Amino acid sequence: MRLVVASGKGGTGKTTVAVNLAKSWGSPVQLLDCDVEAPNTRLFLGGTMLESQVVTISVPEVNEALCNGCGECSRFCEYSAMACVAGKAMVFVSMCHSCGGCSLVCPTGAISEVESRIGTIVTSSFGKTTLLEGILDVGSTMAPQLIRRLKSLVKSGVPAILDSPPGTSCPVVTTMKGADFVILVTEPTPFGLHDLTLAVATTRELGLPFGVVVNRLGIGDDRVHSYCATEHIQVLLEIPDDRRIAEAYSRGELMVDVLPEYAGLFAGLRRELEKR
Repeated sequence: MRLVVASGKGGTGKTTVAVNLAKSWGSPVQLLDCDVEAPNTRLFLGGTMLESQVVTISVPEVNEALCNGCGECSRFCEYSAMACVAGKAMVFVSMCHSCGGCSLVCPTGAISEVESRIGTIVTSSFGKTTLLEGILDVGSTMAPQLIRRLKSLVKSGVPAILDSPPGTSCPVVTTMKGADFVILVTEPTPFGLHDLTLAVATTRELGLPFGVVVNRLGIGDDRVHSYCATEHIQVLLEIPDDRRIAEAYSRGELMVDVLPEYAGLFAGLRRELEKR
């Protein structure tokens, strides 16, 4: 089972839901931090680091002695990662999506592929939870490639919880693809409702089953619940606006560890997800 915890906006409590659900799972579970531009799950889990591996992608390299400046590579590239300037091909590595097409269309064989580092994947163990954390290098823009590599490490037969980046952009879609179920975390505010509608539209476009978790219940109004009722979306869990949760969060502690009454809520969420 692959569960994705996502949100239309940042700051709704997506990581809070992911780490507390993983901790209360009760059996071996994999937790993937796919928010590779700002990973933070390790702050709450700690644990023992088992492995760190460098992730690279293939990017073009031009042999200027063979390049005749025909421009076929730049005409082919949909991402403007290749350009022909003053009769020579140029590569913009940060825009390359590693399709390899430029080397195939080059009539003189001037383009080959080399490896370019984009980040690392760190594997840690915390009790029954195995944490796989993607860390994008500063300045790199290839988050989807790192997320795909991270997802390829998921072991079959063990449930996986994927902590998605916020929003509805390419990294989020990459994280959601192939999921068995998506948990959309929102807050009962006008901003929360607006971005929830975007996340719902994205999830429906991908044809994935989903439900909603309402975090910080009590800080806003009932428009999120009205929207979910109108759209026939199940509210899986409600987490109240409890100061004790915020205090535990600021200390890097999990609510299911320090506030036993919430352990039951997340255990109930797990049972509901397993039914699906």
